[in-house]
Amino acid sequence: MSTKKLDKKAEKLLESYRKKKLKLVTAESCTGGLIAALLTDIPGSSDVLERGFVTYSNQSKTDMLDVPSALIKKHGAVSKEVAEAMARGALKYSKADIAIAVTGIAGPTGGTKQKPVGLVYIATASRHYKDVVVVRNLFKGKRSAVRIKSADKSLAILKKLQAFF
Repeated sequence: MSTKKLDKKAEKLLESYRKKKLKLVTAESCTGGLIAALLTDIPGSSDVLERGFVTYSNQSKTDMLDVPSALIKKHGAVSKEVAEAMARGALKYSKADIAIAVTGIAGPTGGTKQKPVGLVYIATASRHYKDVVVVRNLFKGKRSAVRIKSADKSLAILKKLQAFF
């Protein structure tokens, strides 16, 4: 995926969210702020991006997003449960309408048989709906490819989500 394609997707996403007066918050772990960076590369992105959290360590997930440490201990940082908690926490500590949270294993190390390199959970939450939707992904490629594919999938999910508003 080229950065030009990602830039275009981000630009179109911002336009559609801006028209609907929707605010967005990101909570990123394995993407390390890549989603927020893609959005903030576009002038006027502050109309839509309310804030972004980079919560790479387990402690930062707990400190900044109220992800319970017991939840991380029980399920691991790369889990559906933690992704959901990250999305809820991002909404709690922002004024955004919609949150997207990403946690995964970008590699090249850190994977296991149960949780291989490339496993990424993407969660979305909204102030308008009670449920949090979590999508499990298994991306192939090196570390940078996993991160870029995670950001691309996140933008695609956000695009689909805005149709409900």
